Amino acid sequence: MKHIISPTDLTVSELRELLDLAEEIIRDPKKYSNICHGKKLATLFYEPSTRTRLSFEAAMLNLGGNVLGFSSADSSSAAKGESVADTIRVISHYADICAMRHPKEGAPLVASLYSSIPIINAGDGGHNHPTQTFTDLLTIKNLKGRLDCLTVGFCGDLKFGRTVHSLIGALSRYKNIKFVLISPEELMLPAYIREEVIEGNHIPYEEVRILEDVMPDLDILYMTRVQRERFFNEEDYIRLKDTYILDMKKMALAKPDMLVLHPLPRVNEIATEVDSDPRAVYFKQAQFGVYIRMALIMKLLEVV
Repeated sequence: MKHIISPTDLTVSELRELLDLAEEIIRDPKKYSNICHGKKLATLFYEPSTRTRLSFEAAMLNLGGNVLGFSSADSSSAAKGESVADTIRVISHYADICAMRHPKEGAPLVASLYSSIPIINAGDGGHNHPTQTFTDLLTIKNLKGRLDCLTVGFCGDLKFGRTVHSLIGALSRYKNIKFVLISPEELMLPAYIREEVIEGNHIPYEEVRILEDVMPDLDILYMTRVQRERFFNEEDYIRLKDTYILDMKKMALAKPDMLVLHPLPRVNEIATEVDSDPRAVYFKQAQFGVYIRMALIMKLLEVV
């Protein structure tokens, strides 16, 4: 039995197989419409979510399976003080596979230690978000045709952004990757990721403050929102939330084939005028999230 707690829980070879399966689903979704008949996915979401939770549910329903679970800690026995370990011991008797989102780093890992069914980390605090990373990789591979030889810019909240942390770790395993880290000083990438992941893999990178200065160099621009829920005080959030706003004036500086990704939800860091630009692929990225989760569920349940 395999759990997915971190994006690097899959080898590069396993990840290639997962992405290939997802692209096969894109081409022929009906082929897999009943492959999980009789299987149940438990969605244990201790933290609010729209896309991740609903895309997991859509993925399982698209495969002919069923879904059970809760969408907030308040509606579960966690409100009574039940531990993650005890919850997953019980859920293991009700479902065949589990997707868990939790505000505390490491909670899905703890669950995996007590679970008799596969656990998928659907986001744990500011730590990891592997299925978003797989979604990002599928988007890049499908639309760019490759996962190597890319200059990737990450813009916004690089300190708390678990999607950023996960994607940097995943892309670090491919050749000829360069990272451009665009953030205010207060939201810079944590030193341990810069030192252990980027420098540890000898990947060239630069840290900059001004988005316009690097727009012409980028193959991928990964925008993020400044996350109010990660801040300890409202003043810091208000001061930093509008640091970077991508608009058509900035887009005019970019390559004709650059792609703009965003894990969503968007607040105001991407102007709505950008939505009509063919390089803005964040809504297509959300659709790809269903396909990659379908592929992952099938792989973990060993039905393909």
